[in-house]
Amino acid sequence: MKQLLVFLMVILSVPVLAQDKSDGSDLKQYFMVILTKGPNRTQDSLTVQKIQKAHLENIGRLHKEGKIDLAGPFADDTDWRGVFVFNVETQEEVEKLLQTDEAIHSGRLSYIIHPWLTQKGSVLR
Repeated sequence: MKQLLVFLMVILSVPVLAQDKSDGSDLKQYFMVILTKGPNRTQDSLTVQKIQKAHLENIGRLHKEGKIDLAGPFADDTDWRGVFVFNVETQEEVEKLLQTDEAIHSGRLSYIIHPWLTQKGSVLR
C-alpha cells in the first residue's frame, strides 16, 4: 500500500496541461490498474514469449478501441510489473477487459484496480 501511495504522489506531481478549474467540476474518472506478478510464473521461455506477444497485442487493440489511454512497464524489477489507465465507465468493464489479456488469464500477471480522477484534457509532458 505504501508503494501505491508513493506512486500516486509521483504521478500526481507530474506537470499537466489542463483548463484552470479549481472547483472540481472538470474532473474525469479513469481506472488506474497496477499490474503485479501473478500466482503462476512457472511457464517455459517459449510460452512466456507467446504470452508477452499476446499481452502487447491486446494492449494495442484496447488502445485502438479507446479503452486504454496509457500503458507501460515499470523500469525496476519488483512485484509491480506495469500500469494501465483505462478510459471506461465502470470498474466492471475494466475487470472484463482485463480478462482479455493472456498474461492475466494465464496467471502470469495479476492486478489492482483503483478509480482515479484528473482534470479533463490533462496530458503528461
